Amino acid sequence: MSNNALKPLLVVEDNPGVQKQLKWSFEGYHVVLASDRVSALKQIKQVHPSVVTLDLGLPPDPTNASEGLAALTEILELAPYTKVIVVTGNDDRKNALKAVSLGAYDFYQKPIDPDVLGLIVDRAYNLYELEEENRDLAKQKYASPTGNIVGDSPQMQQVCRMLEKVGPSDVTTLILGESGTGKELFAQALHTLSRRKDKPFVAVNCAAIPENLLESELFGYEKGAFTGAVKRTRGKVEYADGGTLFLDEIGDMPVPLQAKMLRFLQERIIEPIGSRKTIQVDVRILCATHQDLDQRIQKQEFREDLYYRISGIVLEIPPLRERDGDLILLARTFLEQFNRQYGKKIRGFSESALGRIEHYAWPGNVRELENKVKRAIVLADSEWISVADLGFTEEADAVLSLNLKQARENAERRVIRQSLAVHNNNISRAASAIGVSRPSLYNLMKKLEMVGIGED
Repeated sequence: MSNNALKPLLVVEDNPGVQKQLKWSFEGYHVVLASDRVSALKQIKQVHPSVVTLDLGLPPDPTNASEGLAALTEILELAPYTKVIVVTGNDDRKNALKAVSLGAYDFYQKPIDPDVLGLIVDRAYNLYELEEENRDLAKQKYASPTGNIVGDSPQMQQVCRMLEKVGPSDVTTLILGESGTGKELFAQALHTLSRRKDKPFVAVNCAAIPENLLESELFGYEKGAFTGAVKRTRGKVEYADGGTLFLDEIGDMPVPLQAKMLRFLQERIIEPIGSRKTIQVDVRILCATHQDLDQRIQKQEFREDLYYRISGIVLEIPPLRERDGDLILLARTFLEQFNRQYGKKIRGFSESALGRIEHYAWPGNVRELENKVKRAIVLADSEWISVADLGFTEEADAVLSLNLKQARENAERRVIRQSLAVHNNNISRAASAIGVSRPSLYNLMKKLEMVGIGED
């Protein structure tokens, strides 16, 4: 078997005798050697090993662990999913534990027993492959028919399950949600899941078009219907024939136009302005609004009969602050997206930035988070996004709670999620980082109904 077909294993060791011993001990691996921090980082970039054994005593001062710990930090910055096994002297347990707290997978104390170290390496490699498979499955999940919708919270999973049931039907659907929650993304996903996916998806923002132009924008007009109508012009409804018409912010539609919209929804017939002829159209109707329609009905600003006509199915999109665990996932998704878009190489968020993201109320929802991450990518001076890069200045923006028990539980969830995010869902490392034992963290996660979100 050629070296290229073997699993890559990087051995960072400055002792030539130990190098030779380890090179011949791992027959099932393509062993690559490095004798110092610089050469180790070079091999990380060239070989991309899944597992690394790292002697903490590296030149220029092999008697001190500082160079090895610095190498560990830089390796994990370059390849955060790599499993690093630190090798220490038999009287250096303190630095071994420090290395684990910095992100090392495990440690092994000299003298080296190749069989025992081989078992640790095999286990590390198996875990790496399992985590890689999970990451691939997650990518496939987010590349599902639900399009660009990203979310792993129970709240979003429930919405997406409903989306997948409703999508294939032709039922008129009303999408409710605060501004910035991504209502148009859900409308596009419904269209993609339908039999009309190869036909037009036409969106009309009822709040963005002046009242005197909205009717002609929707239904079209004949030549000479009004000053400036020099030719017959089709409306958005006709352009959507055979496909999907998305009426965004329908709660802001003028009341006089609502009566004509009601007739169109009932009969699927339109009458262009200035015409005596009607046109039959075949469209699926999707509507969305951030308005409280019940309140607008009471104020006679929205027709009750129109509401019943558009709400065959109601899909409610939860605000970002209620989507447990989605904040960091979305922030990292936007980070990768804007890194590619702007040709940047930002590695991630500082711990304080992650904490700020978790604590902020996000009144602008996903749109606001997206804009803040974009801003940070453009302005960041280092490889890690700071609180200032995100544009936060006032602590008053943080979410507050008057319920002490709920506030405590929310704080515990945030700390656990943040620690798991920083340590790539490794429960042992997350527990160590927040100062509790692994069993204690498991018990706390069970109490907070968070079991299943981390791995070891």
